[in-house]
Amino acid sequence: MLRKVVLFMLGLALGLSACAEPVPVRTAGPLTRIRLPMGYIPNVQYAPFYVAIEKGYFAEEGIQIEFDYSFETDGVALVGAGELPFTLASGEQVLLARAQGLPVVYAFSWYKEFPVSVIARPGLNIRKPADLRGHTIGLPGLFGANYIGLEALLFDGGLSDSDVTLESIGFNQVEAFASGQQDIVAVYTTNEPVVLRSKGLDFTELRVADTLQLVSNGLVTNEKTIADNPDLIRGMNRALARGILDTAADPAAAYQICKKFVENLGVNDAAVQKQVLAASIGFWNVDKPGQSSPQAWTNMNDVLVKMGLLKASQDVSKAFTNDFAPTGQ
Repeated sequence: MLRKVVLFMLGLALGLSACAEPVPVRTAGPLTRIRLPMGYIPNVQYAPFYVAIEKGYFAEEGIQIEFDYSFETDGVALVGAGELPFTLASGEQVLLARAQGLPVVYAFSWYKEFPVSVIARPGLNIRKPADLRGHTIGLPGLFGANYIGLEALLFDGGLSDSDVTLESIGFNQVEAFASGQQDIVAVYTTNEPVVLRSKGLDFTELRVADTLQLVSNGLVTNEKTIADNPDLIRGMNRALARGILDTAADPAAAYQICKKFVENLGVNDAAVQKQVLAASIGFWNVDKPGQSSPQAWTNMNDVLVKMGLLKASQDVSKAFTNDFAPTGQ
């Protein structure tokens, strides 16, 4: 049933310091406006985009970014249908979409590790994935990276969905855990654990990144944009890479820029939000921004097949490209 939900959501919508690579001098003219589905609310974790906008990196590439934070928008399906040129998504969404015939391609690796964890109350003694058997786990819903990360941990522990109870709670993991409504929740490693620790709450944590190398967040495009407008992809990637490197080099300055894009950022929790940013940077592909790991794609494909979310293996060589990764990193 869970498998059908993931595939149905994709089908329903069908009918991310300057780079060493030289930045081309742009002639005067209108900017290309790009509506970019983000998959979440405005957040300090999107600092590279905010920095790249504030410093004019996207404008230098002739691009104007319009952020789309709406949850109901299935960015992968819209890109696959040719309605948008880019979206942010993780690798499993690309493979699931391609299995349905959507010609999406992962063109920029932003995160080097999969930033999903399962956290549990200490008294439950959840020390390894197999310990989740028989428990109820809260997560935003049966979709996206939280869901796939949880499923990967269950599989690694020799468990199936029938061994646990999955409860959709929306993006309310912090409130649900802190209030005692949920004893176990699937979370973003870079966000909710930091917030919960700041509240003095104790928990155990199982991190997907400690178990498997999977393809995480990055910029997804489609085969038509690759064929018809490769320079647009190169421009997006160059600007994003510069934003990533600048943010990693000076998080304090990046944080100040984020305040212009995230309403009330740090008004009551500045120290926590700065920790969230620091934790996020630790997951980013800073050494080689943009370049995907072929092994991570193979791992992702194999996990999805073994979980039953893919009926057959996909040709991962067509699911991603490193051709547009900025050079000289």
